[in-house]
Amino acid sequence: MTDLTRTLLEAAAELLAAHGVRGFRVADMASRAGVSRQSVYNQFGNKERVVHAVALFKTEEFLDGVRQRLQCTDAVEGISAALTFVFHLAVSDPLAKSLFTGSDAEDLLPLVTTQGHPVLAAATDVFAEHVQLHYPWLPVAYADLVAEHVVRLVISHLLTPSHDPVHAIVTVTRVLLSACP
Repeated sequence: MTDLTRTLLEAAAELLAAHGVRGFRVADMASRAGVSRQSVYNQFGNKERVVHAVALFKTEEFLDGVRQRLQCTDAVEGISAALTFVFHLAVSDPLAKSLFTGSDAEDLLPLVTTQGHPVLAAATDVFAEHVQLHYPWLPVAYADLVAEHVVRLVISHLLTPSHDPVHAIVTVTRVLLSACP
């Protein structure tokens, strides 16, 4: 990824977090990045492609952080560290906060709900690798099922928190441990 692409995507992410898709303007993105509007169109084509590119960029950035934390020799410590990162990011990163709470940008919510398959699939793959690594005796299909449900459970806790994040992390970790004998 070029420096220009990263600068454009970061500018777009900030604006999407603050204004949502409806309030997002390519002209504002270009201005924030210090380039012409035409440069943005040359890079991405249109507003919808910018939003899609930001979603992919932020998902990969997010999952890189999860992968780093899962690289623990202990399966439970890795899951706990990854989930702590996820819950922290959901309140500290403006775009993640807007995605999961609907604050400032309620029209982003579909990116993790009704249109959330790309995020769900990518996150499931990351957790499935972790489950398969630490529980190699599990059939691959079962490990994938466990990983998908862990991700769905985490998303559910992020979208509709019922307790503090520590409680959610403990709950998700318990579910994983009970599913992986």
